[in-house]
Amino acid sequence: MQTGLYDLSEFKDNCGFGLIAHIKGKTSHCVLKTAIEALTCMTHRGGIASDGKTGDGCGLLLQKPDSFMRDIAKSLFDIKLPELYAVGSVMLSQNKNHRSNAKITMEKNLHDQGLEIVGWRKVPTNNDCLGEIALKTIPVIEQVFITSRDMDKKNFNARLFVAKRKSEIALTSDNSFYIASLAENIISYKGLMMPVDLPKFYLDLGNPLLETAICIFHQRFSTNTSPKWPLAQPFRMLAHNGEINTLSGNRNWSLARTPKLKTTLLPDLQEVTPVVNNTGSDSSSLDNMLEFMVAGGMDLHKAVRMLVPPAWDNNQEFGIEERAYFEYMAMHMEPWDGPAGIVITDGRYAVCTLDRNGLRPSRWVLTNDDIITVASEIGVYGYDPKNVTAKGRLGPGDMLSIDTNSGTIMNAAQVDKELASANPYQAWLNERTIKIMSS
Repeated sequence: MQTGLYDLSEFKDNCGFGLIAHIKGKTSHCVLKTAIEALTCMTHRGGIASDGKTGDGCGLLLQKPDSFMRDIAKSLFDIKLPELYAVGSVMLSQNKNHRSNAKITMEKNLHDQGLEIVGWRKVPTNNDCLGEIALKTIPVIEQVFITSRDMDKKNFNARLFVAKRKSEIALTSDNSFYIASLAENIISYKGLMMPVDLPKFYLDLGNPLLETAICIFHQRFSTNTSPKWPLAQPFRMLAHNGEINTLSGNRNWSLARTPKLKTTLLPDLQEVTPVVNNTGSDSSSLDNMLEFMVAGGMDLHKAVRMLVPPAWDNNQEFGIEERAYFEYMAMHMEPWDGPAGIVITDGRYAVCTLDRNGLRPSRWVLTNDDIITVASEIGVYGYDPKNVTAKGRLGPGDMLSIDTNSGTIMNAAQVDKELASANPYQAWLNERTIKIMSS
């Protein structure tokens, strides 16, 4: 369609996304400030409503700022948090009765999973920066502090996942209820404001005591859903730029395969189905699947490469082991195909990947202060070019992973080699598959 000099077929804008991390895991407020600066530089990649202030949605997903949260727990609840704890970010109704019911329901589900609630904290916010449209649907945003007894980290996160899903199922009719994040090592700050106003709305983000080593960020451009507070990105593990064009099939296959899924970490799995939503955005469905796989005990890199694999078939760049690995994994999951650029964190790893089409830009730069930044475009913050030690871009099916525990960076080839050597995939294919050859 063409109107005058404007051709709608040429309108192919996309979201702004990225991550920033200290590769050796050193926490600082500088990492957070730089992420906000980068996000603000990508304001042009998001939509804005007619009131001039309401955005399509933007936000941050942080490695949990441990010392900051411990100080809050001490001052609010007079408690010293144990080594293992979580802080969930929850959006609640402005209606007092609905809000109370949601909190009671969530507390019961947490208790049923053997978890203990330390208390709730109303997140300090300032509505003055919000637009009229955002204010009409603004939720009450609270954080819930949770601990456990005699659980390791994997079981703790699995119990949090089950409590979250059971709460969501029980509160389906409450349109204001949404759990933005609920895991041991990450926390979300997001909403329908402009990027520059994110720290003005969430007062925590302006506090210099809030320090983190990983921050993923996203500025949304709505393509298949209307802007809503819960649909602002990042989601619970990822932020996504692009579309999932295989979404209908992915959702249907997830439903079909669910009865066959088993993991000792989620013995009550069938009580929390469906694991993938059928009403949210494509990005939220992909996030659902990734979160479920990791909560069930799957290695993060394995889950990512299963969901968003490279073009491995007939690709001679892959070795025998890697090809066997991808062939085996292809029997268990269909690709969630884009165009898609994705940034991910579980609080330890900061990961960026492109789907096999490679049609979303993703550039990275590493500076001599051990800060790595990945974003939709270059120049998202004012680093000195003299301080750059390495830089590059991701290609189709590419991947970059930063382990802030070990201080190492792995590229796709290193990740694939590690995954492929973990099990005898070629032997399994030879022993357990029957290939039907055409005559």
